[in-house]
Amino acid sequence: MNWLDLDEATRRALVDAALDPSPVTGLTHNHYKYPARFSPQFAAAAIDTFTKPGDLIFDPFMGGGTSVVEALAKGRRATGIDISSLATFVAETKTLILRDTDLQAVRRWATRLPSLIDMHLPTVNVPTWEEEGYYRNLNLRSNWRLTKGIEQALASSERLRARKAKQLARCVVLRTAQWALDGRKTLPTIEQFRSAIVLHAGRMVEGAEEFRRRRCEHRVGKPRFFNKSVIGITKDEVFAHGRTPRLVLTSPPYPGIHVLYHRWQVDGRKETPAPFWIANKLDGAGLSHYTMGDRKNPGLRTYFENMQGAFNSISACLTSKTTVVQMVAFSDPDTHLPRYLEMMETAGFAEQFIRDTESPDGRLWRTVPSRRWYADQRGKTSGSQEVVLFHRLRTAKEFVRRPSEAFSEVSDRVVQ
Repeated sequence: MNWLDLDEATRRALVDAALDPSPVTGLTHNHYKYPARFSPQFAAAAIDTFTKPGDLIFDPFMGGGTSVVEALAKGRRATGIDISSLATFVAETKTLILRDTDLQAVRRWATRLPSLIDMHLPTVNVPTWEEEGYYRNLNLRSNWRLTKGIEQALASSERLRARKAKQLARCVVLRTAQWALDGRKTLPTIEQFRSAIVLHAGRMVEGAEEFRRRRCEHRVGKPRFFNKSVIGITKDEVFAHGRTPRLVLTSPPYPGIHVLYHRWQVDGRKETPAPFWIANKLDGAGLSHYTMGDRKNPGLRTYFENMQGAFNSISACLTSKTTVVQMVAFSDPDTHLPRYLEMMETAGFAEQFIRDTESPDGRLWRTVPSRRWYADQRGKTSGSQEVVLFHRLRTAKEFVRRPSEAFSEVSDRVVQ
């Protein structure tokens, strides 16, 4: 086995952070509740363990930007990629450096906003969004008032002059709309919506202030964001000045697990692409576009083909000094974890282990409380297991397992 060279204190801190069940909080992490969010505590511990100030951290499946936020707050450089334009909007907003005048403008806007959300006042909508389906399931008898309130709030945010203030205000509306609509059995009243938008604005301004304070303690460049697939990326395209990431810190799409990255569920289990309209971003495609493949595809063939292409591209951008840390969950760990590890090996990686873990397979497993996912075979589950995987580029002497029969069909098609 390949053991990570960690002293006892560092190892303990990393394991404790991975197992920490605390809710996601701090800095700008609650600007938006992105599905399957990375643990900030673990992200911070991994950054402390594997990097030094000034090093570059790369998240190729950026999602809500947790790795990027923690990297910048700790004085590291950061680059993030995500195929979702919604993810890029959220990560960019979370990492804005807002001046006092911007933050004051957002506070004043939020204070005035309740008087502007009025069912007797006209709304301002953009017909194009409705024509293209972004209002789907939003004008029902149960939620049309909230939809009108969202429209009025967005129209008001557009009157802010400063670009960064306007972007944060739009994110406030996005966060409050998510709170009001997504997965709700009982919708809030319009009065509760007015109160919530003021509350969220206050908390998000405070988070932005704290992030700015932490960020300004260090002198590192701006983060780089790319709204694209990681498949086919090159080092020169993504990393400035020939830099190489010291740490790849990510939580990729989970094989066989149904996570709605791109939709909200309203009025029961009806889906709406509303977050893209609210963020003023275009939706890329259906669920399989964001999850690397249809979970109903036999054997998850398209998922593993896409992930193989992704990690082939990632490995070409790294050196032997780069550590790859992933937090992943599987609908069927006994089947999918070996295939995932074979995919990583085919891409040129060797798995690394932490000494003295308590799990039978020597890996670091964690339970995610109060999370409901829809797995391919198991249906609705009350909680989910995630595993933390550590990899580095394989040396010529390191063992490569023979691909299993289930995986060989995929690996045979991979272009080295």
